Amino acid sequence: MGVFGIGLAAYWPQFEGLRERCEGYQRRVEDRVRELGAEVVSAGLVDDAPGARAAGDAFAAAGLDLVICHAVTYATSSQVIPTLQRAGAPVLLAGLQPTPTLDYERTDTAEWLANCAACCVPEIAGACVRCRIPFDTVTGTIDGDERAWGKIGSWVRAAGVARALRGARLGFMGHVYPGMLDMYSDFTAFHADLGAHVEVLEIDDLGARVAAAEPAAVAAKLEEIRASFDWADPSTDPIAAPIEDEALDWSARVAVGLDRLAADFDLDALTYYYRGVGGNEAERLGAGVIVGNSLLTARGIPTAGEGDLKTNVAQLILDRLGAGGSYTEFYALDFEDDFVLMGHDGPAHVAIAEGRPTLRNLKLYHGKSGSGLSVECRVRYGPTTIVGCTQTADGRLKLLVAEGESIPGATFKIGNTNSRLRFSIPPAEFFEAWCAEGPTHHVALGVGHRAADVRRVAEMLGVACVEPA
Repeated sequence: MGVFGIGLAAYWPQFEGLRERCEGYQRRVEDRVRELGAEVVSAGLVDDAPGARAAGDAFAAAGLDLVICHAVTYATSSQVIPTLQRAGAPVLLAGLQPTPTLDYERTDTAEWLANCAACCVPEIAGACVRCRIPFDTVTGTIDGDERAWGKIGSWVRAAGVARALRGARLGFMGHVYPGMLDMYSDFTAFHADLGAHVEVLEIDDLGARVAAAEPAAVAAKLEEIRASFDWADPSTDPIAAPIEDEALDWSARVAVGLDRLAADFDLDALTYYYRGVGGNEAERLGAGVIVGNSLLTARGIPTAGEGDLKTNVAQLILDRLGAGGSYTEFYALDFEDDFVLMGHDGPAHVAIAEGRPTLRNLKLYHGKSGSGLSVECRVRYGPTTIVGCTQTADGRLKLLVAEGESIPGATFKIGNTNSRLRFSIPPAEFFEAWCAEGPTHHVALGVGHRAADVRRVAEMLGVACVEPA
């Protein structure tokens, strides 16, 4: 974050101690921004146009993600615009007063000037509009203002996510599930709209690493799996087979290969699908990835099946916001109890599960080749956010976001993730509003209410974002 305060040089000889007070307030704002987790590049207190140009050049050299202009006292807009123009980063205009109120009858001019953070913000905003500089504004107090600092915190988080996406390496292994037109994407769009790199991988890249898995690594992965999952009881489950040592060992071995794949290619996320034929090695690999990819997702490398690179991006956004981001789709609408059932056949984000996830040894994967271990869980009860990533008719990426709640109740026991989600409007209205935006059929599901953060991420990336309901 580039942070600079502004004031007017003409004031300093007129009011003794005013500059020092303003510098102290500026340092306090910088400290609070650091406390939010940002690396601060400070330009100090800028009080004239040459200083503004110098600050802008320093910011440009630093490669900033966001510039925070703190209006400590009145300053002319000519002292601000050069900084913002040169910095080349999104702008947050902050009018933060040191106190929430004043003793008006006893306040002299110097004391007013030390508290007039609001005075020049409208002028700067107007100049930004005319100079075509995108900006947002936050007002409040330097301390004790949850609303203002909540908004600043949201911008800081969004800047971190935007930086993560611009530097992300997205693995794409195999091919898209055949016939899903919503999944088909031009890899160049992800470079163009996000700045992310798409690393194209072969199923053989995984196969070679699975074959080379060391016994000690497989044994350690088996222990991790046992510690992370409960076992389904096949005696009461008509769709599942007993979890035999061979199936468990294969999932662990593939998981070790996936870990090595992610490390070797320095992946931040992984999209995959491979059909395979007649029980061949490629089919076994494609059918054996759910457990390993669920564990990868839980430790910050989100994975998406069926070749859905767009939803993998949505998962990465939620994950970097600390909200998880489980791969999911619409399963059913419940018109009696007013909820939407959402889930998928894996992978799951087991770090945001309600309770311990369950392993089921499925005799078949519906609509896909092979059989094997699958993960069943629901997302933690409480506030949730879904994020979809789709493309417009002209090929630009577009985000969709909605906040809801994960609620208790019966769900399917079919070896899939599935959760009851309730939104602010009835299921039919919500579903119609969502579909009107031209989505893909998958979404990322995370915990907490994160719509404001997602909107700011989209703004920083320059992509569209809509909230259908």
